[in-house]
Amino acid sequence: MTTVAPALRRTPSPAQAFQSTCTMAYRGLLTIKRTPEQFLDVVAQPILFTVLFTFLFGGAIAGDTGSYLTFLIPGILVQSIITASVATGAGLREDMNSGVFDRFRTLPIARIAPLAGALLIDTLRYSIAAITTFLAGFALGYRPGGGFAAMAGAALLVIGCAWALSWVFAFLGIISRTPEALQGIAIFVLYPLTLLSGAFVPIDTMPDWLQTAAYLNPITYLVSAARDLLNTGTIGTDLSLSIVAAIATVIVFAPLSVRAYMRNT
Repeated sequence: MTTVAPALRRTPSPAQAFQSTCTMAYRGLLTIKRTPEQFLDVVAQPILFTVLFTFLFGGAIAGDTGSYLTFLIPGILVQSIITASVATGAGLREDMNSGVFDRFRTLPIARIAPLAGALLIDTLRYSIAAITTFLAGFALGYRPGGGFAAMAGAALLVIGCAWALSWVFAFLGIISRTPEALQGIAIFVLYPLTLLSGAFVPIDTMPDWLQTAAYLNPITYLVSAARDLLNTGTIGTDLSLSIVAAIATVIVFAPLSVRAYMRNT
């Protein structure tokens, strides 16, 4: 019986590794094109949550929906983009379970390209979530006081932090057994953190013990930084803390993810 040996590999140059990464990202784009329902979470969720939260809680929390929108939209922006970061790990685990990575091993590409490509293409998902959130807010009457530049800055800040968080879910996706297991972990962790961040209700209305937990929550500072940028165009300590937390996350979880990925593929 004749066996086919896998393609011989040599260490790729940075240019070749970048080209392989872009190819893998393009593969992800084609997958999305064939199954556009993958975008439902970054399109439907911001619209649904913006409308529901505005009319359910606007009057009770801010007195009217218009005032509540200035408080809500930054929170929806953070929640929508942060929760979209789970898709990186879920997609990796699904590919690993389906045997696609066995075929990647036989290709003359950088081994890291499938992982890097998945992380790259998911920035498109984050961008769509940001745009959808702003459009939903505009439709309901939201007008950011910081102007267009502040909107772009807030979106870039949250997208950058979500990209950093995607390294965590990439690592969890690689070491998890199924995509469903990863999604269960993500729901258990992310929803309490976003709800506790002051994204939808003021933190000072919470019990003292819950306020303490909220101020220990890094997403709290991301929401506050996005709110300052969007509503007043100001940059404060919360933005610096969010960037430091994102950098620290990448420093810790990028090597862990790469090591686990190389070991499992």
